[in-house]
Amino acid sequence: MLIQRFQKGSRMSQAVACGGLVYIAGQVADDRKAGIEAQTADVLARIDTLLKEAGTDRSRLLAVNVFLPAIVDFDAMNSVYDTWVDRDNPPARACVEARLADPDLRVEMTAIAAL
Repeated sequence: MLIQRFQKGSRMSQAVACGGLVYIAGQVADDRKAGIEAQTADVLARIDTLLKEAGTDRSRLLAVNVFLPAIVDFDAMNSVYDTWVDRDNPPARACVEARLADPDLRVEMTAIAAL
């Protein structure tokens, strides 16, 4: 079975495609000092880029996991997410409060999509 790795690093790949699916690793914003809305937009743009690189798009998302270090950011994150998600093809989604690797990070997301 063919396995494709995208944006490989020494520790991990940002996305891995296999068996008709692409698995996107936890994506975080470049500007760690930005607010929740800007960080959410950056994370979603990163997901779009990885989906495109793998040969798919957000209409084929199957699942998204959202990690927020402060669940009070839920509504602000959703204000950006809701304008991004394909309303005709929304994925399954979970959102949990979790401590992230950097205390300045406001959101991290993983995703799985069909190719």
